[in-house]
Amino acid sequence: MNLSSTGAISARAAPSGKSPSSGDGKYFNGQADIETATVDGHSEEAVLSDELDIVNVISADDDDTLNPWTFRAFFLGIGLSTFGGVLAEIYYFKPQTVLVSLMFLAVVSYILGVFMETYIPCHGVFRYLNPGPFNKKETTFVVIMASAAANSALGTEVLAVQRLYYNMTPNPGASILLLFSSQLLGYGIGGMMRSILLYPSKMLYPGVLPLLSMFDALYKGGMAARKKLKVFYIVFAIIFIWELLPEWIFPLLTGFSIACLSAPNNVFISQVFGGSNGNEGLGFLSISFDWQYISDIVNPMAIPLKAQFSNFLGYVFCTVVFVAVYYNNIWKAQNFPFLSQLLFYENGTEYNQTLILNTDYEVDPTLLAEQGLPYYASTWVVYLLSTNVALAATFTHLLLWNRNDLRSAWNWMTMSSIKQWWANFDWKVWQADGMREGDIDDEQIDPHYKLMLKYPDAPNSWYFIVFLLSSIVALVVIYKTDSTLPWWGFIVSLLLATISILFFGALYAITGLVFIIQPLVQMIGGYLHRGKPVANMYFVLYSYNTVTQAQLLLRDLKIAQYAKLPPRAAFTAQIIGTLLGAILNFMMMNSIIDNQREILLSVEGTNIWSGQQPQQYNSQAIAWGGLSNELFSAGQRYHWVPLAYLVGFFVPIPLWVIHRYWPKLHADYLYTPVIAFSIGWLGVGINSSNLSFFTVAFLSQWWVRTRYPRWFVKYNYIVGAALDGGTQVMVFILSFAVQGAGGTPHLFPAWWGANQGGNYDHCAKLN
Repeated sequence: MNLSSTGAISARAAPSGKSPSSGDGKYFNGQADIETATVDGHSEEAVLSDELDIVNVISADDDDTLNPWTFRAFFLGIGLSTFGGVLAEIYYFKPQTVLVSLMFLAVVSYILGVFMETYIPCHGVFRYLNPGPFNKKETTFVVIMASAAANSALGTEVLAVQRLYYNMTPNPGASILLLFSSQLLGYGIGGMMRSILLYPSKMLYPGVLPLLSMFDALYKGGMAARKKLKVFYIVFAIIFIWELLPEWIFPLLTGFSIACLSAPNNVFISQVFGGSNGNEGLGFLSISFDWQYISDIVNPMAIPLKAQFSNFLGYVFCTVVFVAVYYNNIWKAQNFPFLSQLLFYENGTEYNQTLILNTDYEVDPTLLAEQGLPYYASTWVVYLLSTNVALAATFTHLLLWNRNDLRSAWNWMTMSSIKQWWANFDWKVWQADGMREGDIDDEQIDPHYKLMLKYPDAPNSWYFIVFLLSSIVALVVIYKTDSTLPWWGFIVSLLLATISILFFGALYAITGLVFIIQPLVQMIGGYLHRGKPVANMYFVLYSYNTVTQAQLLLRDLKIAQYAKLPPRAAFTAQIIGTLLGAILNFMMMNSIIDNQREILLSVEGTNIWSGQQPQQYNSQAIAWGGLSNELFSAGQRYHWVPLAYLVGFFVPIPLWVIHRYWPKLHADYLYTPVIAFSIGWLGVGINSSNLSFFTVAFLSQWWVRTRYPRWFVKYNYIVGAALDGGTQVMVFILSFAVQGAGGTPHLFPAWWGANQGGNYDHCAKLN
């Protein structure tokens, strides 16, 4: 199996939700397919022999007279950062993990930039506001700033858990500094690794290629670009108006289930066929007309059909496994809700974690003996098992199927290369060196990187200063916010993050795969800081989140490299966007918790608000941070959860053997890590959109792609961006206008299509 055919996982119900804004975050993303259409109307896949062929698909032209440092770029960057930062935090408290679309931010920045170019005078003093045509470097500057802001900072998850479950409200100043330090640590470490993880030609970052292809189409397309934008406007307007129905007036459209309408009081029907509300059921055969949930993590129009097959197979297995586990009463499943991320007493009531903690927020053995050990909902245990199996299986899968690709891609990992990197490391803040000018005559150098050598680099020392200041602030914060994390635990978390960035960052750059390492980090933190759940949250924050932020930084720097945005402009955009986004995240988190606290603490929530993400983060912190030995060690109730890592290493072997001896069976189409992860796919959230998701993927990636290849090449991705954009703008408006993001909600009056007293699909309400 070559890299271009590896599957993609759309963990659309993934509970953590902290991920890069393009939808790759903690989820597996396969390498993008690069396609062309011949003049006679037949589609064909371009044959790309190596990474240099792939990057040559993107325009390598550069006009160094184009200026990104304009009023328009800053104005639009700050404006879209505000939109993205607020919307990302709203999405954090949704019953389904949803991400802000990077493609949408790009198209909107282009449209608004052209609008400013057209209608702002360009003479006299106005020339500073409108210096000429809105250019690609300005668009890239805006997109990088907005994408840095359009993520819900993992630090807000820690703060939300402290407010919801510990009745702790950290000082606002300390909270903001917590967010700044946790968001920028990864930037510092990732930035200092640019010569390893960004500059080599092997580091493709395939997930950004569609975005750069769209840039080329918009700025070189002429009449074709205008036609694409006309299609964008039409689709944007239609979906913008349409989303009023499922989001407010007619929420039954979120999940239309014939089974639920036929048997509204049947518990089994609700668990299997219901799914319009958070943690309601598996949504089997439900139909969703709400694009917000159809395209929550990954737009179905953007993923090749082959990549979706393993995802679909895992989805079917998930439905079977969840029902089997629950109705066979495994781990006393029937004592607890069918779907939940909370901890419970054995009798099914919610576990009161504060009763086992002392005044230092540490587990007291005497209090624990009185309360007893908590239980997970059994479907959540399946999610934990499948996640761990998938992580381990990915290593074996890559070694079996892609060992030649990995061997050639990791040739930089030699002692001589590392020594050279260290020798060339620049500690001088005032110098502009940093790029490898000595490689400019290398025939194998990335042509995009070669064109970037003319621009002054953001020196390594800038990133070192970011890292140093963030570390100092973090050390102060962990002692001022009752984190219970000792200084040495913080140092260990940074060492773990640095190692993870080096290896997982390289695999992400080469293959597009993003590993879910949060459970692994929580396990390590749990055994390092036993009995300290709050310390576990902070340990995960400064290790796992640092890895995520480093990957975001490097991904955006690759966008800048492909678009020829000067490195210092990219650095500026990232820092501004990250800091602004953190402040907006904090403000929205407090507003939503103040106004929706009871809903966030409930098991099911509503189809508008849900506390599923802070619930799972808190439960994991209590289980791993406070009770790792009692729950997960050998012989304990959930000992198979950590053992799943060992099992995962062997999972890909049978399919590899089958393909080696019986290649006609096409076992190479099955991507075992994706299948394994998808077995826990439906563990949380609104699950009524799965059938619609796969239907749209099939129509786009098979029917349109094969029957109308020219239309597919021209319009498929621009239509996908318009659908995402129109939906997200309407969600943004409705969240404040009627859904209670900033005050009292104003739900639509109850009628058959808006069952305000129960589940919107009329299934039995279970929790």
